[in-house]
Amino acid sequence: MSGDTQGMSPAALLSALLLTAAPSSPGQKAKSLAASRAWEELYLAFSAGEASDVPTPQRGTVATALQKGCEALKDEDPVMAYSLGERATVYEESAGALRCLARAARKTDQRATAEAALRKGLAQYPKDGAFGLELGRLLMEEQDAAGAVAALEKVPAKSKEAAEAKRLLVQARAKTTEETAARREAERLELRMNGATSGRPTVMVETQPTVAGQGRGSTRSASLNYESGTGADGMRTRSNSRFVIRYFNNDRDFGQRAEYEGRIVAALDEAYDFTRSMLGEVRHAPVDIILYTLAEFQTHFGAARARTVAGLYSDNAIRINDAAELTPQTKATLVHEYVHAALDELCGGYGNNLPVWLNEGLAEYVEWRYMGGEDPERSVRNYMARAAKANSLPKLAQMEGSSLIMQRNPTVAYATSAVAVRELVKRGGTGRFLTMVREVGQGRPIDEALTEHYGKTRASLDEDVRAALQ
Repeated sequence: MSGDTQGMSPAALLSALLLTAAPSSPGQKAKSLAASRAWEELYLAFSAGEASDVPTPQRGTVATALQKGCEALKDEDPVMAYSLGERATVYEESAGALRCLARAARKTDQRATAEAALRKGLAQYPKDGAFGLELGRLLMEEQDAAGAVAALEKVPAKSKEAAEAKRLLVQARAKTTEETAARREAERLELRMNGATSGRPTVMVETQPTVAGQGRGSTRSASLNYESGTGADGMRTRSNSRFVIRYFNNDRDFGQRAEYEGRIVAALDEAYDFTRSMLGEVRHAPVDIILYTLAEFQTHFGAARARTVAGLYSDNAIRINDAAELTPQTKATLVHEYVHAALDELCGGYGNNLPVWLNEGLAEYVEWRYMGGEDPERSVRNYMARAAKANSLPKLAQMEGSSLIMQRNPTVAYATSAVAVRELVKRGGTGRFLTMVREVGQGRPIDEALTEHYGKTRASLDEDVRAALQ
């Protein structure tokens, strides 16, 4: 026996031996790592497995250990806390694990995940008032007053959260009245639009600019000078040969409209110039830019999308959520969506043929460059570095055909796609990359195109992404 253990009591000696012995089961391993607060090792040990890999009686022990890490780190390292909380719910969806996951998700701006965790908790633990209260708060922040009312009404009257829930319920019900008025106004404008276009399909974007004074309806200038007007659908328009800006008047007076349109025009011209400087390509046909307030976006696309989508490109139009104020993030979203519009034209109108990771990856990468960097923000990159080490990053082949919003962790899915594109651009410049994009848009299989232009496949590119992050 060594000198370090001489003089120890039998109980202390037994405790020391247990700590130094290798755990004989996943539950014991998780408990030991949690006891020593080895949170990163705990995450790596359980980051890639399935619940079925752990015997059923031990899953609760593993989940409890992961939850302890989530609670311990939720203030000092919320990204790692999110990772631990997410893994805890894989092994057992306890009330504590769901609550911690929701808190960490909110701190890391994973609001869709926070909402999903709170809704699960509300359904599985109806007597726990924390879930209804926190869900109500989240939905109020996201301007979904009707959803907040429904959540807050489920807080048990005898719970400790009841008084705060009652106070918020008054605010939510008042806000619902305002939203109902906004919805009715939007529906009225839609009815006017439908009446004006009755008997023929609505065309959101023309493929060729219309010279002012020619054609019917709102006109588009063939020059870079903007012309203002009002469309048949009641929306304000301002157009030139690059953009057709549309937005609801929202009772702005003339001076406000001029100032608002001027800021939008400056932001769009900046998006156009930045995209050209980055890619050497722009869109040549004009593209509709439809600007919504948050209430309008909710009316047209639903509350769930309004909470998770900053903007989208669809039907030849860029649609921007919550554009009442042009924040730096709104401008970055304009750049992101304009890249999608340019790619769509580059592919002859078949941008949807591109794998989602390729399409979103380029838009996200250009957005990073616009914001002054070449990487995701530090907390996301740190999370990705840990995930790369554990081989738990999403694979490119898993991000082919459906929206990245539907991935388990959308922020990581977008960032992984952007890193993959960044690695390709570094190897051959934007010229080679866009040549490959054109071919894939015209139907060439992605692995075939990657092999010819880069000597890569999706699987080997996955490995490049992992290496770059580590």
